Amino acid sequence: MLSIVIALIATVLLLVWMGFFMMGSLPLLVLKHDTPLDSHFIRSLFNVYYLAVVLTAGAAALSFAWSGKPAFALGMAVIATLAYALRRWIIIPRMDVLRHTIPAIDASIFQFRRLHIAGMMLNVAQLGAVAWALTQLAL
Repeated sequence: MLSIVIALIATVLLLVWMGFFMMGSLPLLVLKHDTPLDSHFIRSLFNVYYLAVVLTAGAAALSFAWSGKPAFALGMAVIATLAYALRRWIIIPRMDVLRHTIPAIDASIFQFRRLHIAGMMLNVAQLGAVAWALTQLAL
């Protein structure tokens, strides 16, 4: 019983991080993304978000595995792995490359904005998957 409580607490924390990021990053689309300060702030926000998701989804995966729910453990492990991959190899490295070219190349601003939106859409998909999985927990 304790293991499922810990798993649910970790899952709720994951939902809090995902919801906070979704609500916090949406207003940042108003920024023009044309200064290094704007791009640095957005990149830092994504970095913190991915770290939080990796840690909380990893804790939830371990807790679900401990409670004998392998399907949920696998789902949380997939979310943690995806967040790690996005942070390590996809979103953050591309933001770093574009961030340094923003003042000089106008196309970089558009690409950075598209990357920002893509990261947000991936977050919404992950949030939906976790929310849907929670509805299946009682079944």
